[in-house]
Amino acid sequence: METQIKILEKIKMKNPVLVEGLPGIGNVGRVAAGYLVSELKMRKFAELYSPHFLPLVILQNDSVAHMLKCEFYYARVKGSDIIILTGDTQSISPEGHYDVCDKILDLAEKLGVKEIITLGGFAEGQEVTEPRVIGAVNDKKLLKKYDKLDIDFSQEHPVGTIVGASGLLLGMSRTRNIDALCLMGETFGLPLMTDPKAADKILHILTKVLGIKVDLSRLEKTIGEMEERIKRTDKIHKKMMQELSKPQQQGGGEDVKYIG
Repeated sequence: METQIKILEKIKMKNPVLVEGLPGIGNVGRVAAGYLVSELKMRKFAELYSPHFLPLVILQNDSVAHMLKCEFYYARVKGSDIIILTGDTQSISPEGHYDVCDKILDLAEKLGVKEIITLGGFAEGQEVTEPRVIGAVNDKKLLKKYDKLDIDFSQEHPVGTIVGASGLLLGMSRTRNIDALCLMGETFGLPLMTDPKAADKILHILTKVLGIKVDLSRLEKTIGEMEERIKRTDKIHKKMMQELSKPQQQGGGEDVKYIG
């Protein structure tokens, strides 16, 4: 098996923007992406499968096994298209991250995507009362584009690396001449603790970047509705992080504070 994207519905896009929100610290990106899928009543049009995901299947309540996957949704808003990428997991290996992100960018190019926004959480290791939204871009010219939004691009924050799809899509998209922005919500950083406050901060910024209006009052309710699936895949993500952390632990290098 190779990493592959299964197209469920062929669609024509107009000025599409791709937003990535996969499982990560605090589930910040995943919750934000899932909320948009729900509020915008987005339709799923593609699924991504990869041998770089953990070798297991998820059993639903009906005892039917489902492969781990990432999912692509779309909605047309104000004449432009928004694509959301979310799902069960990320790769468990460095090579897999590159392979999966490469396939994502292949699809983005085919659909005419000119801008990518990746979402994640930044682990502070302590309680965060008023989380900041920390930003990074793949081209210096983009700083001016977003400078009026409440995004912290300063050199004072401690972000040095962005691990996972949120970081790689940010960097690799530059080789495809696609502009990219990464939004990271500050969170405590416990692997199995979903942080709605950080997700809310991300969503307030993201909706402004996308130029859309979304009712954010139902965030807690939506998280509750997602809870069963979140619990199942949180365990998967914990295993993934353990796999990813092995090289650092064995080599005695720096701690990785952020996983996309």
